[in-house]
Amino acid sequence: MERKAPNGILVIDKPKGITSHDVVNIARSLFKIKRIGHGGTLDPIATGVLLILVGGATKKFDILMSGDKEYEVKLRLGVTTDTGDAFGRAIKASGALKLSRETVEAAVTSFKGEIQQVPPMFSAVKYKGKSLYKWARKGIVVPRKARKVVIKELCVKEVALPDVVFSVSCSKGTYIRQLCTDIGEKLGCGGHMAELRRIRTGDFHISQALDIRRLRSLPDNELHNILIA
Repeated sequence: MERKAPNGILVIDKPKGITSHDVVNIARSLFKIKRIGHGGTLDPIATGVLLILVGGATKKFDILMSGDKEYEVKLRLGVTTDTGDAFGRAIKASGALKLSRETVEAAVTSFKGEIQQVPPMFSAVKYKGKSLYKWARKGIVVPRKARKVVIKELCVKEVALPDVVFSVSCSKGTYIRQLCTDIGEKLGCGGHMAELRRIRTGDFHISQALDIRRLRSLPDNELHNILIA
């Protein structure tokens, strides 16, 4: 009897250091199907919920991308990087930090609500038909229009300078790297995203996510069982 083609959503806990496309390639080789994509890119520095869309589930891309996202973030103050994260090149450093927890919390929570956010140069947003990151790699900074995003929840968890840990729930299209950069600028010391973990995307939570090593260890006859219809 011919096996039915795989179809559904795979919730993966993406590890640090690999791209979202790397995860797609792993899933493609395991499920032996070309029609696979992901719902919402996570940068190599980031971990957490990554939706892999298998077979007919790829048609749900727009619906899945429209959902809110929830993250745990580590912001490192005092150093600004060209990419907005720890993988980038330091372009400004402020030295010793003398900030109270109250000052830091006020700066972070001031971004709650509807805000205008300028996309970072290292992003896939297009300018003259070319992704911003391609311009950035040539050392060219191009004009970017601010876009409306909604920061629904912001909560500071820990302040241990130079690091600040906070959680954020936000609308689609929000760049957490840019949020970290903007908070650093508001505090006058600069900053960048040191760590990022996506806890939720839409209705899918990290508690549902499967580790890559676990995924690779599953026998072929169990792979279909882990897909969410």
